[in-house]
Amino acid sequence: MTKFDEIYQGLVRRIMTEGIADVNKRTGHETRAIPGMHFSVDIEKDGFPLLTLRKIPIQMFVAEQLWFISGGRKPEDFLREFTKIWDDFTNPGDVVTVAYGYRWRKHFGRDQLGLLVKLLEKDPSSRHGVVIAWDPSGDGLGGAVKKNVPCPYTFTVNIIGGRLNLHNIIRSNDVILGTPSDVAGFALLQCILAERLCVKPGIYSHSISNAHIYDTHYFAAEEILRRSNEHKKVILNLPPKTFERAEKKDKKLVKEIVGNLQSQYEPLEHIKGIKIVL
Repeated sequence: MTKFDEIYQGLVRRIMTEGIADVNKRTGHETRAIPGMHFSVDIEKDGFPLLTLRKIPIQMFVAEQLWFISGGRKPEDFLREFTKIWDDFTNPGDVVTVAYGYRWRKHFGRDQLGLLVKLLEKDPSSRHGVVIAWDPSGDGLGGAVKKNVPCPYTFTVNIIGGRLNLHNIIRSNDVILGTPSDVAGFALLQCILAERLCVKPGIYSHSISNAHIYDTHYFAAEEILRRSNEHKKVILNLPPKTFERAEKKDKKLVKEIVGNLQSQYEPLEHIKGIKIVL
């Protein structure tokens, strides 16, 4: 199996065997959960972390991440042509109020992502490359009820030894549906930033405060634990100027990146019946 397949299967196994079962008040569903789970993947050495133990929709996370980079917050603006994943979280004006990319680029009065690039261009040794999506003025802590608050709420980027590393911190992760897409999406962001800064991608790190599996996904977890796939590592080759093209909402870019990944992707069959818990 690929390195990420091994890591992911181990994550699922630990939650199903050691996770604490409890009922979540908001959803009414039981989950098995473990606090403080962490793993890392060396993208240059181990390949792009694309799960092959079950088929996941590549176009979804590619389009989503490019939408984030553009700073958009209306799905109709670029994203909906490729995926409707954020449609459940829009307000009557078709705005996702907690859209990560909008918060990275506009919400706090700073273009955090743009400033990150400028910082690391000027000083590759900087340890100040922190980007935040969580707004403490209104998110969480029993404040205003919202359809969604950021799960991947902050990430740190640094360059060590000529390689760009990204540490993604997630407050809550649905390990069956959310984790594979979050890992692939933010690893894609890491590779795009590395290409923009003319360095190689290095270590992708993923830290989860509450890693859980819903009761309605137990059957899928059990199936994943039974599977094994002899799959070569996936090597992501990005088109030139991917970051700049994403900023301009170049729709052709989605197909180019998806095509590169799809040509190498030989996953096991899709597990039917996995539904998102809102």
